[in-house]
Amino acid sequence: MLSLNSLAGALAPALRPVQLPDVSASPLQGGQDFASFLSNAAGNVAATVQQGEAAAIAGVQGSLPLQTVVEKIMAAERTLQAALAVRDKTVAAYQEISRMQI
Repeated sequence: MLSLNSLAGALAPALRPVQLPDVSASPLQGGQDFASFLSNAAGNVAATVQQGEAAAIAGVQGSLPLQTVVEKIMAAERTLQAALAVRDKTVAAYQEISRMQI
């Protein structure tokens, strides 16, 4: 028969405290302002989409394996979807601010 002590002993390795990420190392440290952060992020989005397009062209020409082509295209798609989500949230925030009474 399974006792409570044996169950607790079996689950002890799985029930350890959660390690939280270090929030003191934010990506905006080092004097980088929000505008330059967004500019760098937009540049990264453009570079990732260009890599996906280049991989698709190379895949059509047969010089790149299909798995690599799919990985690059999926990475470009995820990056583009994230950028569109940020854009949508930014537009919604701007519209909310514009509706505020001064």
